[in-house]
Amino acid sequence: MPVITCIEDLRRLYERRVPRMFYDYAETGSWTEQTFRENSTDFQKIYLRQRVAIDMAERSTASQMVGQDVSMPVALAPVGLTGMQSADGEIKAARAAERFGVPFTLSTLSICSIEDVAEHTTKPFWFQVYTLRDEDFMRHLFERAAAAKCSALVITVDLQMMGQRHKDIKNGLSAPPKLTARSAANMMTKVRWGLGMLGTRRREFRNVVGHAKGVSDPGSLAKWTAEAFDPSLDWEKIRQFRKMWDGPVIIKGIMDARDAREAVNVGADAIVVSNHGGRQLDGALSSIRALPEIVEAVGDKIEVHLDSGIRTGQDILKALAMGAKGVMVGRAFVYGLGAMGEMGVTRALEILQKELETSMALCGRTDVHDLDRDILLVPQGFSGNWES
Repeated sequence: MPVITCIEDLRRLYERRVPRMFYDYAETGSWTEQTFRENSTDFQKIYLRQRVAIDMAERSTASQMVGQDVSMPVALAPVGLTGMQSADGEIKAARAAERFGVPFTLSTLSICSIEDVAEHTTKPFWFQVYTLRDEDFMRHLFERAAAAKCSALVITVDLQMMGQRHKDIKNGLSAPPKLTARSAANMMTKVRWGLGMLGTRRREFRNVVGHAKGVSDPGSLAKWTAEAFDPSLDWEKIRQFRKMWDGPVIIKGIMDARDAREAVNVGADAIVVSNHGGRQLDGALSSIRALPEIVEAVGDKIEVHLDSGIRTGQDILKALAMGAKGVMVGRAFVYGLGAMGEMGVTRALEILQKELETSMALCGRTDVHDLDRDILLVPQGFSGNWES
């Protein structure tokens, strides 16, 4: 087993162990992938201000996210197809998050169902929904999430239509995977992954198959997925969805201050500044560049989290210092899951927490609640002052 010291080590191991179509699903953006790349590289343009001769003996990353105590202000983001990265992947990730003390968010388009994850965990997890045409199915999803005692609902609002992801189209991405000569040859080299998949019955979108109208098998699922998302979504519909859930609601996919204010108006408890990991509108700003204007627009009226581009504990530190109350990590935990299963997710969280805690202390802060822009050196014009 190689020595794993950073998230990049996990990514390299993940690339070797998971079939190409599922690696490409995670490690891709839309069109030219400009936004996908800049989500990460823009963090590197922000520098840290080092301080010395400050008592660093007692350090804490403990915080809260939407009223929930967390060991660090990090939640595992909703990622579709996680159960194809590693057999029963959503269950493994949820258990790792529970033990570590951070929220896990289950995607509607997960391989393991709401009920599967609830059966294998002991604490509530968050559930993510897309805005779909089939309102009866959405209502049923809410009821199932409530029955599973999910502690928060995450509504993703930036997928009214699918951004084009060239690699997914070329790979013929599906669940279960469609076997071509090329994909079968690649899968045959991933022995660990293949043995895991042979040992589970969970290989399709179990939140959908048998629950959505007319979806009883993978063939009918493909047609449903192509037509599922609601292009007519507006804020009034989101307001109605808010009324359907008795608990915290987080709106994910906010990239503009005007939309952030609308989220406040519909009664959301938190928003996630996110461009869907660069998988929707290519050419949009990175999330970290969009964050300051949104924080300024909503003040303390709503909790602001950040998603997209987090690969290190220093990225988390910078997001918090720029005004976020927490972050979501997606690819970082998927790398760990594909590389080493449940143990890999735990290792990813350990790495992020250690990097956050160490960097925080070397910036002269010992409590995650004390982070602010004074510890940062931000280039002029990094956010704001854009011509339109």
